[in-house]
Formats: sequence, C-alpha cells, structure tokens
Amino acid sequence: MQETALYPPIKAFLEAAGYTVKAEIGPADVMALRGDEPPLIVELKTGFSLTLFHQAIARQAVSDMVYLAVPMGQGRRFQKALAENTRLARRLGLGVMSVRLSTGLVAIHCEPGPYKPRKSMPKRRALLAEFARRKGDPNMGGMQGQRMTAYRQDALACARHLAAAGATRGAIVRDATGVAQATRMMRDNHYGWFTALGAGVYDLTEIGHAALSDAPE
Repeated sequence: MQETALYPPIKAFLEAAGYTVKAEIGPADVMALRGDEPPLIVELKTGFSLTLFHQAIARQAVSDMVYLAVPMGQGRRFQKALAENTRLARRLGLGVMSVRLSTGLVAIHCEPGPYKPRKSMPKRRALLAEFARRKGDPNMGGMQGQRMTAYRQDALACARHLAAAGATRGAIVRDATGVAQATRMMRDNHYGWFTALGAGVYDLTEIGHAALSDAPE
C-alpha cells in the first residue's frame, strides 16, 4: 500500500468541510485552505512512526492545524497503537485522522490544539502516600526487576519479627514493628511468607525465611 491511497478520501473529506485541497505543497503532503483560516496540513504515512511525528512537528512551524493520517487497521494491536499514538499526538498539539480504505471513511481521533492534561488526584495521593511510607531510598532509578515498596518493607518487618520471636499474634507483631496493618498483611499473605496457625496467630513459611535471607537490612 502506498501513502497516495490515503489522499483521495482525505481530499474528499476536507472538501466536504469547505476546504480547497492540494497535495505536495512544499514539504507538506496535504495542504488545505478555507477562507482566512490558517493552513490545515496533513502528513500521510502507512502506519505510525517516529518519522511521522517528526514531520508533523516540523509542520507546526507553519500552522497549528496539523494532522497525522494513517490507514485504519484491524485487531487489538492496531487499536492499542491508535490509542497510544493519539495520546502522544494530543500532548504534542497534533491532530490524528484515520482512513478506512475499503470505504473511504475518514475518522478524526483528536483535533490539534494546546494540551491541557487533567490531573488525577487519586494517583497523586497514591504516589505521595508511597513516598511518605517508604523507609529510606532502597531502589535505583531506572532499575529492573524487584523493587522495594513500602508494602514490601512492612512485610519484611513483620517477617523479621516472626523469625526472631516465632509464632506470634498479629496484634503483638503490630505493636512490635509499628506496622499498623500487620495482621491484615499476614492474613492476605501476598508474598506467601506467612501461615496462619489459628486465633490470629501467624508464623513464617520457608518462602518467608528465604525472602529474609535475600532481603537487604
């Protein structure tokens, strides 16, 4: 498939919206004019790529009305790529359109314009809570593999107490370690470190002992 296959349906779509459309004007794949409005520019590609974004960003030196255009694909993989690249385009102030080549249908997925991200207060609170609960700075930025979280630190504190004291009631572990959710944490047993012996008493499993031997102090 050639990029030129995208042009006729996009030209028809824009002309139906009142634009005069011409192809290959300077570096622009498609340029459209309507009255005294700024030029509308469309960059065509057979799929999303970094090159497509680079070209579209370069066209923003001419106009704020810049779109990326790709053929509409099928399946989850394409839908995921469309969603992710639309989010990126929105952040860059670019528009995104797709063309269903079988029917000539053009769909607009986002319009060009300044990006104003909506803040997620629950996500912010979760980050602040994790920062506050985390003891010290046990990780390296950009690291791969198992990360030390505040939850894991609390679980290790409970495990260390059980390793030293043996089977213990949850309330005693809570008071000894300062982990307010010690009983629930051992009951949930997210890591498989704890075993319930009945009546709120918990002990350490072999997996828990192994985890302690591998854990930093």
